[in-house]
Amino acid sequence: MRRRKYEEFEEDNGTVLRYARHDNGGGFVESHAHVDPTAYVGESAYVDRGAVVGPDVRVASGAWIERGATVHAGATVGTGAHVAAGAVIGRDARIGPRAKVGTETHVWDGARVDTDEVIPRGAVVRTGTHRRHAA
Repeated sequence: MRRRKYEEFEEDNGTVLRYARHDNGGGFVESHAHVDPTAYVGESAYVDRGAVVGPDVRVASGAWIERGATVHAGATVGTGAHVAAGAVIGRDARIGPRAKVGTETHVWDGARVDTDEVIPRGAVVRTGTHRRHAA
């Protein structure tokens, strides 16, 4: 089966978002997002406009990195996880499968967010504050 190389969506305000497949993993990256070439973006994952994904990050299939979010070097975002707009995921942090990280939330370097966990808007997740089963 042939995969589509690009996807386009129109926002309510008429802005057209164009997503291209990332060379490492085949996930979709919006043309105004920055994803390091060493990052892995799973086939059905999306990285939105203005998001930044650093080196050696792993974004699993079905994950969604929203507009303006930052995922620092070595972090992992699990299958089906959602990192909301403006959130910051620290170096080597782990976001578990199906976890939801709220808008403007900060997950510190090396911290863990468990599978199916919901972190509210503006929260700070420090190392050692959550169980270490994620991702």
